[in-house]
Amino acid sequence: MKRVLITGMSGTGKSSVIEGLVARGHQAYDLDTPEWSQWVDTDPADMLTPAQGKDWAWREDRVRALLSQPGDGTLFISGCAENMRRLFSMIDAIILLSAPAATIMERLTMRSGGYGQIAEERQKVCHLISTIEPLLRESADYEIDTTRPITSIVDEILRISQ
Repeated sequence: MKRVLITGMSGTGKSSVIEGLVARGHQAYDLDTPEWSQWVDTDPADMLTPAQGKDWAWREDRVRALLSQPGDGTLFISGCAENMRRLFSMIDAIILLSAPAATIMERLTMRSGGYGQIAEERQKVCHLISTIEPLLRESADYEIDTTRPITSIVDEILRISQ
């Protein structure tokens, strides 16, 4: 089984892409949910975290078990977490989703719930775009601009994941 990580900052469309993949019958999981990830305590002075004194981390045992499952086809996972690099050896391809900061801010403002709803969180996302996204870009095999319709983004992910 091929394993593909779809990553990116909050508001780049990771969850929408996973929904699109599932709708097309693919095995795909959004790891930015409490089933797969959790808030962990960090140094309050760490400015590279989404919240002061808190960071979002994968539940490594669960994600490792998911990635270890045998099977045919492609397994798609999405998320962005402090500890995801620890599982890169189990992942065959990394796709970074990106969009201009203004687009991301608009998407976060329009969300019906979740991270980025309040102004302080959106300011933090702007900061993380400038500090974390370059690190994500370094580890990515592909980058996709998500300002296009979601169907064309899913089409591109399926094309490059073959």
